[in-house]
Amino acid sequence: MEVTLNSSELETLANRFRALADPTRLQILMTICNQERSVQDICDRTGLHQGNVSKHLRLMKDAGVVTCRRDSVWRYYRVIDTDLLTFCNFAKKSTNNY
Repeated sequence: MEVTLNSSELETLANRFRALADPTRLQILMTICNQERSVQDICDRTGLHQGNVSKHLRLMKDAGVVTCRRDSVWRYYRVIDTDLLTFCNFAKKSTNNY
């Protein structure tokens, strides 16, 4: 199978993979994969510190993986790149075969 990508598409793909390249980001992604959550809720569910969660969420937002909405002082994040979730599920199944 041959795949041809232009430089812009390569950059987008690299950013998407970069968003997956850290166990903490994967943990956050799995925490918000089914529903929108506040940063505080993400921290409570993962045991991670707010500054660390915010840093990773910003990277994933910049990569187009998640989006954020503000409600008063709270920020709520949800996954918008559902193809990435599909890829994670596929990769999980593949690693279980080894």
